[in-house]
Amino acid sequence: MPTTAMEAVISQLRDVSMHGSTNYPDWVATKNRARGLLASMLNVTADNIAFMRNTSDGFASVAQGIDWSSDDNIVSFAGEFPANYYAWKRIRDKNGVELRLVPEVDGRIDLDELISLIDSNTKLVSISAVQFSSGFKADLERIGKAARQADALFAVDIIQALGTMPFDLPAQYVDIAAGASHKWLCAPEGCGILYLSDRALERVEPVMVGWISVEAPWDFDDREQPYRHGALAWESGTGASSLFYGLEQSLELLIKTGPQRIEDHLETLSDMLCESIQPDNFRIISSRREGEKSQIVSLEPIGEKSSDDIFKELESKNTIVSSRSGRLRISPHFYNNMDDVERLLSDLN
Repeated sequence: MPTTAMEAVISQLRDVSMHGSTNYPDWVATKNRARGLLASMLNVTADNIAFMRNTSDGFASVAQGIDWSSDDNIVSFAGEFPANYYAWKRIRDKNGVELRLVPEVDGRIDLDELISLIDSNTKLVSISAVQFSSGFKADLERIGKAARQADALFAVDIIQALGTMPFDLPAQYVDIAAGASHKWLCAPEGCGILYLSDRALERVEPVMVGWISVEAPWDFDDREQPYRHGALAWESGTGASSLFYGLEQSLELLIKTGPQRIEDHLETLSDMLCESIQPDNFRIISSRREGEKSQIVSLEPIGEKSSDDIFKELESKNTIVSSRSGRLRISPHFYNNMDDVERLLSDLN
C-alpha cells in the first residue's frame, strides 16, 4: 500500500476522533470520488458501480438476484477462484441449474471448448479476467460476444487484473464485474466492487438492500420511496469510510502511472523471469502465448522440494511469493524492477 493511501486512512480516522461525524459529507464525497476513479478505469458510468464488502459479496448478490429456472445453465471454468464458484454452486444446488465447467489443460483454458458449452439455455457465463492459479489471461471480448449472442449475462472476476492492465467493460461485453480494493489496486481490504451494466440491471434484482439503497435515505419518514438509480441500490448501509480514503489515493496513483504502461512493464518483468528460469528446476505453467500471458507467473517445481517448501525458503529471505495448488505463483507489480526479478532468479536457480 502506498504511503499516501495509508496516510489518507489515518487522516479520516483522526477526523472521527477529533470531530465525530461532523464531516460526514466529506466521507461520502471521498467515496464517490473513488467510485468515479474506478469508473474511469473500467470505462463505465459511476452509477453502475456499487461498493460491497468484497468480491464474494458481489457474485453472491448477483446469483441471488437472478430469476432462475431448472432449465437454465451457467458456464464457467473448473479452476476458478472460490469467490467465483460458490455463488454459482449454490444456485446449482438450490435451483437445479446446470453448472458447466471447462477444465484446465496445460495451464490454459480452451476458449473454443468454453464457448461450445454456451447454448440457448445459458443464463450466465462467468470467468476471471486473469486466473489466480495459472495467470491465464482470458479474451474477454471474444467470450463476451459469444455470451451476448446467446442472450446470456457475462460476469467477470476482475480482482486478479484490475490495476495491472486496461479495461473497457462495454467493449468487452461485460455485464457484471466483481473485485475488491486490495491486491493489484494496492488499497486497504474491505472495499468490494460490483459493476452492473444497464442490461444486467434489467435482469438482476437487488437482494441485500438497506437504508442507503433508496433515493432519499435521510428522509426516514418516507418508507415507500424507490431504490437509487443504477447499481447504487446494491449499497445497503454505512461503509468503512476510512478505507475509501485509502482507495482514492491508490487509484489516483495507478491512473497517473497509466494502466497500459503498468501492463507493458509487467510483461517485460514476467518475460524476463520465464526466459531465465532453469527448465531442470521448474516447469512454466502459465501460458506465454500472445494475448494469454499476464503479470502472474506460475511455476511447477521439478524435484523433491514442493512449492510449499520453496515458498518457506524464499520467505525466510524476505522474498514473497505464493504457493497455490502445488505451484509457485510469482506476481510482480509496477513497483518491482529488474533487480527484484534477478534476485528471485538467483534464489530459485
